[in-house]
Amino acid sequence: MTKPELFKRYCLFAAALFFIGLGISMTKHAGLGTSTVSSVTNVFSLRFPALTFGTWTIIFNLLFLVGQLLVLRRKFPPVQFLQLPLTFLFGYFTDIGLWIASSLPNGTLVAKLILIVVGNFILAFGIAMTVTANVLLNAPEGFVNALAITFRKSFATTKILFDICWVCFAVILSMLFFHKPLTGAGVGTIISALLVGPFVKLLSRPLRYFCRRVLRFSQL
Repeated sequence: MTKPELFKRYCLFAAALFFIGLGISMTKHAGLGTSTVSSVTNVFSLRFPALTFGTWTIIFNLLFLVGQLLVLRRKFPPVQFLQLPLTFLFGYFTDIGLWIASSLPNGTLVAKLILIVVGNFILAFGIAMTVTANVLLNAPEGFVNALAITFRKSFATTKILFDICWVCFAVILSMLFFHKPLTGAGVGTIISALLVGPFVKLLSRPLRYFCRRVLRFSQL
């Protein structure tokens, strides 16, 4: 892989973080729960609003990065340390996404559902971009991958189990903080869990075609 191509892949990954942040922010603005991986972050942002949603995202992604180091130890790929600066960039993009989403209507159930569907489509587009770039892992996915390597399970299986446990943790925190189990994690979280995977699959092929034909990626 040439250096110009590698540079374009990192740029694609950075751009993907913006779309992921925007997609998550749109689902949050709907008020029915965010994506599974952001569910705990959302609960903390509602309970402790002195810190922005983007700041809480940075905090938890840093914890995921530390988790990778603790789980993998010497097996941790040095290139993945680039997750550190990109984590701060992602948090910044998330707050920008909230600012953009705040101008969108969310007063009716139909508006909320539209925000969730469109937000998950944008989120899936960002995820498909990170997969196509194939240079780094987001901190949460990196932690899941570390667990999969350690316990010798497939990434897909580990991801499903992690998402279930993470959402359950969000519900428990919601009950402790608000005495309402669906504050911060709700029907929107379930919808996100059902939509993101199929959307990623739908978007991956045309995105690979674009990168191969326009960006001249040699390996996809």
